[in-house]
Amino acid sequence: MQNILYYNTITEIMETLEAIKFTDPFPHLIIKNYYNSKELELIWEELNFYTKPGKLLSAEDFGGVVDATNSNAIPLDELYSAKDGKFRNISNILTLNRKLFTPEILNTFAEVHDCCSIATRCNWDYTKVRYYHNGESYEPHIDSAMPFLAFSYFYREPKKFEGGEIYFPKYDYELTCENNSIIILPGWVEHGVREVKIQNSDYYDGYGRYCISNFFGSRSRSQLKEPI
Repeated sequence: MQNILYYNTITEIMETLEAIKFTDPFPHLIIKNYYNSKELELIWEELNFYTKPGKLLSAEDFGGVVDATNSNAIPLDELYSAKDGKFRNISNILTLNRKLFTPEILNTFAEVHDCCSIATRCNWDYTKVRYYHNGESYEPHIDSAMPFLAFSYFYREPKKFEGGEIYFPKYDYELTCENNSIIILPGWVEHGVREVKIQNSDYYDGYGRYCISNFFGSRSRSQLKEPI
C-alpha cells in the first residue's frame, strides 16, 4: 500500500489517498475512498439527475457493443461538447474526475509496471456514466483502442443488489467494486461485469450499480482532431 498526498482544489486541503499496486495477475492500481464527502455529494447530484426516464441510453444509442451489454449509459463528453470545452464545467463529474489526471495519481499508476509508464503522457480522455440494474451485465471484452481504463464505482447504501463484480476470465480474477473505489488498468486486459441482481427496487430509484468509466491515453496532434 502506498499513501498518495493529493491537494484537493475543491476543499483546498491536502488529502491522503491509499493506493494499492498490483502486478499480478496483470498491472493495476486500486484506490479506496477515492472521493471525499463533498465530491461525492456533487457526483451523486449528477447521477440522480441522469437516473430518470429518457436520460440513460441503450448501447445502440451511445455507440456501445449491442450484443455484449444490456446496461444503459451516457457519454458525457458528447453531451457537454463544445469546441473550446466551455460546456464541460456544467458537469460535476467531468470536473471532479480530473483528479485521475493529476501527477500524484498518474505517476503512482505509471510505477506499477513498465507498460503503464506512458500514462503520464496522457493528453486525451473520454468519460461514460453507466448504470446496471436488475438483470444487467457486460460480457467480457477488450477495449483494444484504449491504452488505459479507469473505473470508479458508486452505489447507495445500504447496498441492495448482488453481483455486479468486474471479472477477468483469462486470469480467474474478480473484484467486488467497493463503493467509492477506483481501479486503473491497461486497455488490453479483458474484463466483464457480472449480472446485477436486485429485488424490490424500481429501476429509477437508483439502487443499482453505477460506474464512471474513463478511457485515456496519448494521441498525436492529428489523432486529437479525430472523434473517439
